[in-house]
Amino acid sequence: MTSSTTTQQLPIGQVASQLGQTVTLVGWVDTKRDHGKLTFIDLRDRTGKLQCVGFQMMGELTTESVISVTGLVKERPAKLVNANVINGNIEFEVKAYEILNPAKELPILVEGDGREVSEEVRLRYRYLDLRRERMRNIVKLRSDYFRALREALYEQNFTEVETPMLTKSTKEGARDFVVPSRFQPGKFYALPQSPQQYKQLLMTAGVERYFQFARCIRDEDLRADRGFEFTQLDLELSFVERDDVMQTVESMVKSAVKAVGGKLKAETFPVVDYQDAMAKYGADRFDLRSEEDKANGVLAFAWVVNFPFFKQVDKADAAEVRDGKSGWTFTHNPFSAPLPEHQEMLLKGEQIGEILTTQYDLVCNGYEVGGGSIRAHRPELLAATFKVMGYSDEEIRDSVGHMLDAFEVGTPPHGGIALGLDRMVMLLAGETSLKEVIAFPMTASGRTAVMDAPSPVTDEQLAELHLKVINK
Repeated sequence: MTSSTTTQQLPIGQVASQLGQTVTLVGWVDTKRDHGKLTFIDLRDRTGKLQCVGFQMMGELTTESVISVTGLVKERPAKLVNANVINGNIEFEVKAYEILNPAKELPILVEGDGREVSEEVRLRYRYLDLRRERMRNIVKLRSDYFRALREALYEQNFTEVETPMLTKSTKEGARDFVVPSRFQPGKFYALPQSPQQYKQLLMTAGVERYFQFARCIRDEDLRADRGFEFTQLDLELSFVERDDVMQTVESMVKSAVKAVGGKLKAETFPVVDYQDAMAKYGADRFDLRSEEDKANGVLAFAWVVNFPFFKQVDKADAAEVRDGKSGWTFTHNPFSAPLPEHQEMLLKGEQIGEILTTQYDLVCNGYEVGGGSIRAHRPELLAATFKVMGYSDEEIRDSVGHMLDAFEVGTPPHGGIALGLDRMVMLLAGETSLKEVIAFPMTASGRTAVMDAPSPVTDEQLAELHLKVINK
């Protein structure tokens, strides 16, 4: 091993402009080939790869070791130019190098797409799995898509606001993850299923146009397109009606999808009535693509509107049974407003199954990728929703009294949406599992990647939290 001298350090993606110059590169040994006195390596960083050639040096390098090389940027001989790869017309003549961290034999290989490796092994060594070109591209796609969404919202004068992660357990359609309070024995916080109530309170506060890339946590059954944790783009607007929100969201989504190279089936998203969707497609999440569209990676968006506000409780769903004490529960969330012509039905608690809500869902390629509504902004409407579900005045006050109080001090009409960003990146990347587009996803059994959680805690920690584990 020889020590490198001080020179300009460059990303590999910028080397092509430095012909004839001596520079320093850093990165991972992607591949290595020994040819007698010459050793060839492909050096890799986040910006690309470059062939590096060492004379009587680098023979001890192992693949995936992290190194620094200093040398001369040269044109390849014409017969050795590889026009099919980036930097295929240049090579790097190594004068000195340093091993920054040697790599031992890897527990998994990092070339290829990794699909042949079991999910358990990939997630255990996720920091290696993410080195794959496919996975690096997805991480970059996700970042670029988030950036495009954020820029589109800033252009429309939205304000980004963060809301708390420790909050109160309320009725939002799934089980809460609860957190014990050390200072208040026997009391618990809940991790947010969504920022729903806080964003409505921000409308009371006069923010008017809010957004947040929100981390949401729900204790619900896992599947390929749903996990305990997910990321949504949460936004809310004051002084709007349903069409205003839908047009705002549609414009933003189209702009962001195009910014990352996505293909749209239609410039204007079709609007489909819920009843028509069920009659025609048998579901409110449908796929409008042709076989040719599917082959070409096209995204087919549509809006679904005029949902029933309430449904009969599914007795097999513990969360629904808990929320719907009367046998009725909400279809989307209890903070929605009914259609204006159905408000009296809600206030009187009549014809429950016929009440339609201002809910609108955004669907794409057979998935729901967003859902929102015009909200209840008057206390009597929100209270009426909970009364339909069988709550007493005291229970309503205990659950959402803070919202009722806010609605009595000048809350404007408002509405918004939550867009499922993990699902959208999954569709943009052409993947079929959310695990492929999340850096460190959970396993199918709800265990964390790399770190071993959930795991036991010490008796001392339990005592501090005033908890005791009872083995059944």
